[in-house]
Amino acid sequence: MSSRLLAIVLGIALAVSVGINLFAATAAITALSGQKKIERVLDQRQSDERRPSTRELLALLDPEVRREVRRGLREAGLAARPDFQAARQARAEAVEVARAEPFDRARVEALLTASRQAEARGRARLESDALALMQTLEPEDRRVVAALLAGRGRGGGERRDREPRQERVTQPQG
Repeated sequence: MSSRLLAIVLGIALAVSVGINLFAATAAITALSGQKKIERVLDQRQSDERRPSTRELLALLDPEVRREVRRGLREAGLAARPDFQAARQARAEAVEVARAEPFDRARVEALLTASRQAEARGRARLESDALALMQTLEPEDRRVVAALLAGRGRGGGERRDREPRQERVTQPQG
């Protein structure tokens, strides 16, 4: 074999070897970073332990108790709604003021503070009304409803900009 042919073969072998090593290194890095991401997701799931949705919790109650609890929660939500609307309005205004020239930090801070305070008032009202409702329940029903104090379940807040839902009126079938 000539030295020129040997140099070409060794050059091709070296290029193939470098290509394979780069592919293997990339695959290893991707696998390790993917594994870390999977581990983070699993850790988060274990630490968050999703609270059942309000609907799932209320399904555990007797139908008569469920109606009363839904009515009480609906009334609490409607009573707290102005506070949450004020919080959203103040936050939206803070965003607009922050975008404007000249930047007015004091005004933005004041609006964000007002937003947090309005949200806190709304949450306090909801929690107070929920506690008053829970006071009327039997212990086993109260344990079910107490899970609501843990915060939102899956999908919470998705209806925030809609009008309150009206009671369904069923027409008698004839």
